[in-house]
Amino acid sequence: MTDERYRVQSLGRAFDLIDRIAEAGPEGARLTDLARDIGLSKPAAYAILATLRARGLVVDFGEGMTRRYRLGLSFVRLGDRAVANTGLGDVAMPVLRELTQEVGLTSRVAMLDDGFAVVIGRVDGPGAIRFAAALGRREAPHCSGVGKLLLAAMPRPEALAILDRVGHERRTPSTLDTLEALATDFDRIAERHYALDDEEDVEGIICVAAGVFGHGGKAVGAISVTTLKQFLPTESVPSVVEPLLRHADRISEALGGPPAARAWTALKRAGSGE
Repeated sequence: MTDERYRVQSLGRAFDLIDRIAEAGPEGARLTDLARDIGLSKPAAYAILATLRARGLVVDFGEGMTRRYRLGLSFVRLGDRAVANTGLGDVAMPVLRELTQEVGLTSRVAMLDDGFAVVIGRVDGPGAIRFAAALGRREAPHCSGVGKLLLAAMPRPEALAILDRVGHERRTPSTLDTLEALATDFDRIAERHYALDDEEDVEGIICVAAGVFGHGGKAVGAISVTTLKQFLPTESVPSVVEPLLRHADRISEALGGPPAARAWTALKRAGSGE
């Protein structure tokens, strides 16, 4: 709604104050500076801040002239609820359509369910090629791009436990079917930020996947592009990696998560105990 008649000015000022406090970071912002930046008198700014503070949206610390304001923990609760109410598929589908238009390949979004990769959305690429994978079908995590990406993004013991439970049998001559080989591949995925299914699930099919990270930096899903190997030989994979990662980061941002580079760095540090 853009009609000025329906806008509540005092509420708009409150959100302006919240934005300025957020920009100030953990050091907080002084009442004098906030009032000046928003164009309010100090009493008016203080009244709004007092209301926000009563709701837990703002906290204050310090005394007298040193008193400062910063965001309260209520925003954490609200952020968690916002993410929970936003479906991965709903956020991802518009981005997948743009990704497919840009690279000309079929794109998919998937999440891990009981150890298996499950595709919840797909946008077919142009042309006559259609991949038969039905939405909701479980895919073996050790030989699909999205599955390997999601396993690589979790603690190694947890990933290996899943593989022990669901199996890691050879599907094609290119399938990585030992825990040692898969662990090495997970390390490679963490370093380069994408996973590759190079004819490991189905001969003649290649898939490149990137992670989608939610609030807290946990991988909540993955997106991928898929095509025939003859159209995307291994040496040409880097040509689709940049747009794939860029679009994955857009979905992560919409879900309140970090970009891939920051997420993988944090996961690596957590795994090493730093």
